[in-house]
Amino acid sequence: MVENVSPTQAWEALRADPDARLIDVRTDPEWAFVGVPDLSEAGKEPVLIPWQTYPAMQVNPGFLDQLRQSGVTAEHKLFFICKTGGRSMAAAQAAERAGYAHAVNVADGFEGAPDARGHRGTVGGWKAEGLPWHQR
Repeated sequence: MVENVSPTQAWEALRADPDARLIDVRTDPEWAFVGVPDLSEAGKEPVLIPWQTYPAMQVNPGFLDQLRQSGVTAEHKLFFICKTGGRSMAAAQAAERAGYAHAVNVADGFEGAPDARGHRGTVGGWKAEGLPWHQR
């Protein structure tokens, strides 16, 4: 069963564990216009593999092949992140079924739930927790 952790817990694990990787499963437009986690302080880059393909938002049929090609192995602890935690949970579950025993979901994702005015990135998620990120 895939575990949920907070963005801060994921960040701490990524900094502490040389074998931990962050798999960002959002789409190209999200990476380009919303931003991506900045893992430079941990000496890492996020692995960018869309779980769903834009604009149709169909599940990426090559996701597991792309995950393997990225260089991650079953020994790595993999933290999956998306916008709010839904797609990343599905991707983590697929990875777990494919033999990646250390698949973890980042609850609330990169942007979290919308606030009272409908804006994301202020209530929960990577951005709201003040973790490093940058625009691509």
